[in-house]
Amino acid sequence: MRDEYNLNFSNEQTKQHKHARTLDSWRIFRIMSEFVDGFETMTYLGPSVAVFGSTNQNPISPKYYDLTVEISKKIVQKGFGIITGGGPGIMECANKGAQEANGKSCGLCINLPSEAKPNPYIDSHYQLNFRYFFVRKVMFIRYAQAFVVMPGGFGTLDELFEALTLIQTEKIKFFPVYLVGKDYWSGLLDWMRKTVLANSNIKQEDFDLIHVTDDPDEIANGIEKYYRKSKSLENF
Repeated sequence: MRDEYNLNFSNEQTKQHKHARTLDSWRIFRIMSEFVDGFETMTYLGPSVAVFGSTNQNPISPKYYDLTVEISKKIVQKGFGIITGGGPGIMECANKGAQEANGKSCGLCINLPSEAKPNPYIDSHYQLNFRYFFVRKVMFIRYAQAFVVMPGGFGTLDELFEALTLIQTEKIKFFPVYLVGKDYWSGLLDWMRKTVLANSNIKQEDFDLIHVTDDPDEIANGIEKYYRKSKSLENF
């Protein structure tokens, strides 16, 4: 009886594995479709800057909302579009600033239970909806001429360190990365120097990849200066 049970169980497992492989094969086409939609849309966006930050609509300091709107406006006035994750909070402020300055406002939205719908400041023809985080991240990395990273949580940190890792390892071209919120980021940067750098897991020159400032003009002028030199619309 035991042998018969084990044999039946093994056959059931085999069926499940075959079903899983079939689902994985079809999943490839879904992933491909997201890449195709993303590439076709982002190609027409032109030079743009990605702005990241918390989805929290009651942030630690409301000043970052107004600062995000101002930064986006300054960037748009230099001829760039704005790309965000399409959600509420900081992202909504960035898209709002883009539209108020009559610039292109792009939202790379992700299907999440916690985010029912995109924010209302995204241009309809530059709104994309993704199922997969990794496809969405490719769009940010490939088409942004700079990253502006406002205070945020795990998602914001994920995008920040993904970009720094790819630049550090020369898997993509260099582009400017700005951290906005000196008070917010100082603890993380101190830890990186005292612990990560002290243990030789990064180099001192790796800190040159990060610009920390709360000055919207410094950010907009720095991005414009870099783009005039690089003239690159894709980072890999």
